[in-house]
Amino acid sequence: MIDAMGGLPLGAWALFAQSTGSFWMPGEHSTFAPEVDRVFYFILAVCAFFFLVVLGLMIFFVLRYRRRPGVKPGKTATHSTPLEVGWTLALVAIVAVIFYKGFTAFMEMETPPQGCYEIRVTGRQWAWQFTYANGHVDDVLHVPVDQPVKLTMTSQDVIHSLSIPDFRVKMDLVPGRYTSTWFKAVNPGEYPLYCTEYCGDKHSQMITAVVVHSPGEFAEWLKGANDYLENLSPAEAGKLLYTKRGCVQCHTIDGSANPNTPAPSFKGIYGETHDLVGGATVVVDDNYIRESILEPGKKVRAGYRPIMNTYQGLVSDQEIVALIEFIKSLK
Repeated sequence: MIDAMGGLPLGAWALFAQSTGSFWMPGEHSTFAPEVDRVFYFILAVCAFFFLVVLGLMIFFVLRYRRRPGVKPGKTATHSTPLEVGWTLALVAIVAVIFYKGFTAFMEMETPPQGCYEIRVTGRQWAWQFTYANGHVDDVLHVPVDQPVKLTMTSQDVIHSLSIPDFRVKMDLVPGRYTSTWFKAVNPGEYPLYCTEYCGDKHSQMITAVVVHSPGEFAEWLKGANDYLENLSPAEAGKLLYTKRGCVQCHTIDGSANPNTPAPSFKGIYGETHDLVGGATVVVDDNYIRESILEPGKKVRAGYRPIMNTYQGLVSDQEIVALIEFIKSLK
């Protein structure tokens, strides 16, 4: 499911091309997507109609009443009360229809039904983290089909914005508070999810996928996904966590020195002695790695900025051990 090179779901970029839909909008894959599209197309039709009317009349008047030799200007009418009242009432009626349709669609999107399956979403530079009811954490959003899902969201650093175009879902994630949105997916498949609020250098890479499971498959997937620490070796589990926890967004594992990467590579660092900001040195061992995960700003490697967020309360001791074993394996 995960691309080891970029840390993104395999084919995540191609999901945009795979998503069926019209010229204007992606496919309608949630319950309120059709109503949102109807409002959009109605507004588009109104705008197109009046654009053509105004443009057509403008061209007609320019040609019909252009200045010509030997023709003197005639008298012009000041106004027509019936005409002014007529177009005012017509425009008020159109605006009222747009308001009513838009308001009812908005209220449906803002009012989650009872019995929603709740998933907690955490955004950070530059990765998504989805936490399920059983404690499982994933970097891909998995949901059941034909069941309302509520997303309770927050950000660890700056404002992010979660967008799922195929579901017509978009909501900001704000540091220090919770926001929420909901949807009910109607078609199994994979759909793109990305951040639509500029959040730093790698904003364009803050992309993942929504996997909508067929009836009965979601519970089975969730049970198996939560057992990976028991089913994999510590190093293999650590490699999976490297992607799931968003380490891949900043730390490479091939030793490359990408100027856009704001963190050191993990390759071959275990056992090395590194210089720290302030002039001290430290040996990269189990204790230092653990401390860097839980208190990343305490001992910052020289040449790098303290921009990493703490994982205190977000990772278990077993997960920290798995990450340490993974880093050890990167000889």
